[in-house]
This record gives sequence, C-alpha cells and structure tokens, in this order.
Amino acid sequence: MKKILLSALLLSTFVIGILAQENSNESVKKVQFPENYQSKLDVVYTRVNGWDGRMDIYFNPASEQPTPAVIHIHGGGWNHGTKESQTGFGSWFKAGFAVINVEYRLVQVAPAPAAIEDVRCALTYVKTHAKELNINPDKIVIDGNSAGAHLALMAGLLENDRRFDTHCPSNIDMRVAAIISNYAPTDFSGNNIDAKKWKSLANWLGDKVDDKSFREAVSPLSYVKKTSPPVFIVHGNADPIIPYQQSVALHEKLDQSGVYNVFITVDGGGHGGFDKDKKAEISLALKEFLSKTIFSEINEK
Repeated sequence: MKKILLSALLLSTFVIGILAQENSNESVKKVQFPENYQSKLDVVYTRVNGWDGRMDIYFNPASEQPTPAVIHIHGGGWNHGTKESQTGFGSWFKAGFAVINVEYRLVQVAPAPAAIEDVRCALTYVKTHAKELNINPDKIVIDGNSAGAHLALMAGLLENDRRFDTHCPSNIDMRVAAIISNYAPTDFSGNNIDAKKWKSLANWLGDKVDDKSFREAVSPLSYVKKTSPPVFIVHGNADPIIPYQQSVALHEKLDQSGVYNVFITVDGGGHGGFDKDKKAEISLALKEFLSKTIFSEINEK
C-alpha cells in the first residue's frame, strides 16, 4: 500500500515545485481535498506588528495513526506570491499527508529576516498543534521552490537553533524529517552570487545588503552540519535566475557533512519548466528519497 501511495505522490510533488514559480499570477485556486479530511483556512500562526501570518491546513482527523505532513512555501523572489496561488496537492492527500500551505511577510511588509522568522513560526505552530491535527511531528517534510525553497531550507536546516524564533519562542523539537529544494538560492556570502546585482535579493536584504555576516546568517549553506535532515535537490544547469552553482554548493556541503541527499541536475534546464522525460527521472529519484526518509521503517517511531 505504501508503494502505491508513494507512486501516486511523486509527479504532483514535483509539479508543485516547478509550477509554483511559474503560476505567480496570484490567481486564487480552491484546493480539493478528500472527504475524510478537514480544512482550516486562514489560520493565524503568528502576529507581528499588525500583520497576521496565515496558513491553510488540510488534515485527516480520522486516521488511526498520526499522519505525515508537508509544509509548502510558495516562491516569488520574497516580493510576490500567495498561498492561494498554489495547487496540485492531490497526490499528497492520496499518500496520506496533511498539507500546510503557508504565507509569509513579503519584502513590502518587512525585509529580511522577516520571511525566515515567519516560516519558523509556521513550523512551530504545526509542531505545537500536531496532536489536534493528528500529525506525526517526527514526519514533517518542508518544501518550496526558488525563494520558497530558500525559506524551506532555512526553516529545516536551523533545526533547534532559535536565533530567528523571536516571535514564536518555544522549547519544542524543531527538527524536520526531510526538505525538498527546487532551484533554491543557498549562499549569499558572495560566493557564486552577487547580491547587489540580483534586484529581488538586494531588496529583501535591504540596508544589510553590504553586511556579509548578515548575508551568511540568512544563507542555508551556513547551517549544514552532520545532524541536518535529508535534502532532495533539483536545479537546472541553465537556470537564468538562480545560479546552478548554488545547489551544487549545497549538495557538496551536505556530502561533506555526511548528510543523505539526492541532487538532480536538469541538463539545459531553466527555472522550472522541465521536459516530460526529466520529470519522470526526477519522480523515480524522489520515490527512492521518500522511501528512505518518510516511509522508511527505520524512521518509524
């Protein structure tokens, strides 16, 4: 049964990653979920200076065992995108996952590190409310694409480092089971990327764009260590927006730290929009990755 459900999960998992950036027209799309699921829409997971951070939660209260969950973070260069524009969660539901679709402060509301603070608060909320949502807090996947993948990496790689948890302090275990990163920026220290030349990044960093220590503090690469969760990485080597080398650097550091990761290079691929054959290859790799992480009997608790 797990194999059937996992196979059903693969394609739409990847489709969410590659389409969320492309579907940035802010259109509102109603999420269809199974009859045995319940939805909680626009749940306020944090309040900061008059801004309400909201998430949509789709969960299965009738499951005999607490379910795994995926926290999805939309892309959009930290300056646009909405949770309502995200779709394609159907196969997550078929695989028995709860789905948490998160919004965060865009740069128009607050510059860095606000978005990181928000996704950490979103993770804190899910962990804190896991029992009432019938979620297994040890089987949480966090995924995103582009800027959303950057935030997913930050939320997961920080683990129990609470430097960005000012608005939602807690003593709960913040570790996640896995991260899915689609063409993420990973290192703002100056290696392989020029912050000033990337307008979206420069705007998000704001008056700290010249502060190397701050750029490092908001770079996922800074937090990779031997205890880091497994990471599934996809990146086109012809990406015109996020340099391919950003994911290469992440993969290399994960390897150096002994962290299980899968790195899929899309030869000639841009910022998403990969061809059918490559999607099939990625689906197979993702199946193996999830089998070894979320669905592995070794990880059963």
